[in-house]
Amino acid sequence: MTMALPDSSLLHSHCMSGVTSSSSSSTTFVYIAPANSVALYNWEQTWIRQYWVIHTDREVREPCSKAYNLWDHAQHSVRSCAERSQQKEKTGEEKKEADRKGDKVLLKYQAYTTMGVEFAGTVVEIHNEEVTLRVNSNLEQSYNFEPMEVEFTVNRVTSRRCQFAVEQAEHLGQAVLFPETVILQSPQVLTTRINQQDCVGTKEQTLAQQENEQCVEQYRSHTREKNAVSMSDMVTVATQTSTQGKRSPVKKISHFFNPMLNDHQKLAVKRILSGECRPTPYILFGPPGTGKTVTVIEAILQIHYALSDSRILVCAPSNSAADLVCLRLHESGQLEPGSMVRVNASSRQEESISDLVKPYCGPGEDIQKATRFRIIISTCSSTGMFYQIGLRVGHFTHVFIDEAGQASESECLIPLGLVSEVTGEIILAGDPMQLGPVIKSRFALAYGLNISLLERLMALPIYLRDEETYGACGNYNPLLITKLMKNYRSHATLLHLPSKLFYHKELEVCADPAVVNRLLRWDKLPKKGFPLIFHGVRGTEMREGSNPSWFNPSEAVQVMRYCCILAKHVTTSVSAKDIGVITPYRKQGEKIRTLLRTVDLMDLKVGSVEEFQGQEYLVIIISMVRSCEESSYGDERSLLGFLSNPKRFNVATTRPKALLIVLGNPHILVKDPCACALLEYSIINGAYTGCNLPPGLESLQQCD
Repeated sequence: MTMALPDSSLLHSHCMSGVTSSSSSSTTFVYIAPANSVALYNWEQTWIRQYWVIHTDREVREPCSKAYNLWDHAQHSVRSCAERSQQKEKTGEEKKEADRKGDKVLLKYQAYTTMGVEFAGTVVEIHNEEVTLRVNSNLEQSYNFEPMEVEFTVNRVTSRRCQFAVEQAEHLGQAVLFPETVILQSPQVLTTRINQQDCVGTKEQTLAQQENEQCVEQYRSHTREKNAVSMSDMVTVATQTSTQGKRSPVKKISHFFNPMLNDHQKLAVKRILSGECRPTPYILFGPPGTGKTVTVIEAILQIHYALSDSRILVCAPSNSAADLVCLRLHESGQLEPGSMVRVNASSRQEESISDLVKPYCGPGEDIQKATRFRIIISTCSSTGMFYQIGLRVGHFTHVFIDEAGQASESECLIPLGLVSEVTGEIILAGDPMQLGPVIKSRFALAYGLNISLLERLMALPIYLRDEETYGACGNYNPLLITKLMKNYRSHATLLHLPSKLFYHKELEVCADPAVVNRLLRWDKLPKKGFPLIFHGVRGTEMREGSNPSWFNPSEAVQVMRYCCILAKHVTTSVSAKDIGVITPYRKQGEKIRTLLRTVDLMDLKVGSVEEFQGQEYLVIIISMVRSCEESSYGDERSLLGFLSNPKRFNVATTRPKALLIVLGNPHILVKDPCACALLEYSIINGAYTGCNLPPGLESLQQCD
């Protein structure tokens, strides 16, 4: 059975929508404050208006149905093969899948065009060209391959939870949403002696830590003098402890559960434990490969044991990220049975859950019982279920949001609405320089809903980088931000450019030499000892029929050649599972997979930048695809496609450990600042090979 899925713009341009309102064909003008002018006084109204405008967008409201044939694939499911119709953005970027897991699908026999029985299905699996639906058993038994009307609808549960969270977030106030000053509270835990038995570093590291502590103490003193109010003496509307107003004795901790933490990670854990800036969010700024999740795990364990009355909510925007936190806590071996629970959405399939995580999911099926656990792990959206059982502000003492840069602001507000607005502690862990929230609505993009809470906060004056004031504390306010700087993933050659372009040249190479030096003598390197190849290919970008997705046959063949040499050559013998291929266009990915199947390399992962965020591979091969050198487009962003997004470039180039291979047309890539910087870096260091260079870069090659 062949089924062409409807245009993705009709299905998921809603993204943030969720307001139920009557539709109207007339044009309505609503003033919405631009993202850079939003403040506390107009914050809630701005968000609600944005929801309303996005919801009333015709692309959101209008359903799409067609006649398709279906066939049985498994019990209670129907699988449909499809060539997905996707809509190209003005930037040349491709839409994500036209549907999502959990979306509802309405099925009706085509013979009954006006009246008849409708069957409801749910999307349970999404593949490159297939979608699996869970349907009523009656349909499965009676279906005889007749054409059916298939109407894809949108699952608005997350959107409604986001809107509710915005409406409830008023109590958080300026200290959380728009902090301007730090008002210190009494520390939750004393950490001044925590390093005495754990710090075994060099004298330079010890001196640096001592200098950092002096900087923090100086800032504490300055802040206490400036702010006369002690918030630890204020009363919150939500009681967090059972001490009935009595202050709990401050506790001390003397060791780390993970002895391998570096100095920056230890400082971050200490500051989270102290929590002196609460409820103002504390940010753990974790560039690629710096051990952000490891730091979060240590902080959770320390809070759990140091504060016996703590109740910790740990969230992430995706199930994979939430599962990773649960898995790491399990692997720590530090938690007693009954301490942690993993709460999942009811639509999640059990097959997608790791065997090590499953034991923690059972108690989470009953939300009421799940609230009794001291550590609760969930996606940001699924925490909305706690509101349905009457849980409100103040239940949780600490809220961690991992990968906070990938969650929309309203998505983050769902768990934040459950923490005290005075004494609760909020920890946002992420990297604003990597990919942010996936937003499909053009209205949402226009009004800044693609800016995460993490990124918006870091643009406020109180969070800004200030080398003059905080030079001894990592250049950020030490009570609000800790930036991790030691990279444990990549070779120095591969880390140099991202560190320069995105992280003020502060990333330090700390990766295992046995891993990152593994391919330094590979005979295909243009320059031995320099594990980077920029292979210039003046290929042809193509499309198939009306499909908007681009592919480049020349680059696809070259990708296959490199994969074969790496995986099948005796001297390199790189496992196919250690090689990743990143390409921005779905059709290019299909062509590459087809070629790899012919050489028995099916285990090699091929995907978009979004699919690789948070992952690492020994070798990464990037196929840029775009190759049209004509300038008649008028818009270079349209000509370059995804390449015009610096965050995508950053994620793509920071995935490899030991080798990066980039395939692209230098005559096109020279128009993008980031890609041009990589091209120049490759040329200057003798890592370029392939086609002739543009006139402006030939001189660099001659100098080399």
